[in-house]
Amino acid sequence: MQRRKFSWISLVAAAALFAACTAEKTGEGELPDVDVSGGQLPKFDVDPANVEVSQDTQTIITPDIDVVPAEPSR
Repeated sequence: MQRRKFSWISLVAAAALFAACTAEKTGEGELPDVDVSGGQLPKFDVDPANVEVSQDTQTIITPDIDVVPAEPSR
């Protein structure tokens, strides 16, 4: 019960702080000019693995399903 009371008091105090604050935009913002030059991508030494690929044919038996449409509602 004490914790619940503390939560409500904290919530009311936070709401009062936010309600007492005002903010107005007084000027336009602008992004800075950025000059990007040079640089280099990282280099990697990759040894690909030896992978063998094969094909195999298998038969899969699936159940036969009969779908009966529902009667239209009147």
